[in-house]
Amino acid sequence: MRKHLYVFDGDTPVEAIIRTYGVADFDALIAVQQASFPPPFPSELWWTKEQLTEHVTRFPEGALCVEVAGQVVGSITGLRVDSEDMAASADHSWSTVTDSGSIRTHRPDGDTLYIVDVCIMPAYRKLGLGKWLMQSMYEVVVQLGLVRLLGGGRMPGYHKVAEAMSADSYVSAVMAGTMKDPVITFLLRCGRTPVGVVTGYLEDEESLNHALLMEWRNPFTYYKEE
Repeated sequence: MRKHLYVFDGDTPVEAIIRTYGVADFDALIAVQQASFPPPFPSELWWTKEQLTEHVTRFPEGALCVEVAGQVVGSITGLRVDSEDMAASADHSWSTVTDSGSIRTHRPDGDTLYIVDVCIMPAYRKLGLGKWLMQSMYEVVVQLGLVRLLGGGRMPGYHKVAEAMSADSYVSAVMAGTMKDPVITFLLRCGRTPVGVVTGYLEDEESLNHALLMEWRNPFTYYKEE
């Protein structure tokens, strides 16, 4: 994939390129991770060159980055999984599904694109690049004829209210519009819809290890309701 588009810094159009990433981008992608996920996010969860090699080898269609002024400033990565397998392990962990980010669990015949990671360097988040990366993954779902995109969204605002409400109540409040969460609200704006709260999803102090499983269904394919 490679496409040009314009995003806006205030009223000023800014050219951006979304494309498949490759070996030459590895150092830049790791730098994006380090800037996007500072402590207390575990540094051992930042990409390594070994993981990135697996991404571009096993499923290059699911390895996308975004450039602004020739600099890689964000990325999104996915793999293919099977809907039936996901239904059998609804309360799964990020590590189990993604093989700790190495995507050796990728199934070339899987009918679901599972999001491993999406990140934008903080200085560029006001440009709306994360939403464009997610939109590009929807295009991959359509191009490959998959039934849906799926992934767990962090809940970084949850730790602030955890003593007063459960994770499910927190999600309900976000859905009702009485609270906002930096990640869940962003994913809702991207067109994702909630499936359910997952406990023990990822080592994440801010989310207290919770995540909200969210999907986007391909409007051009039939998806059987469970």
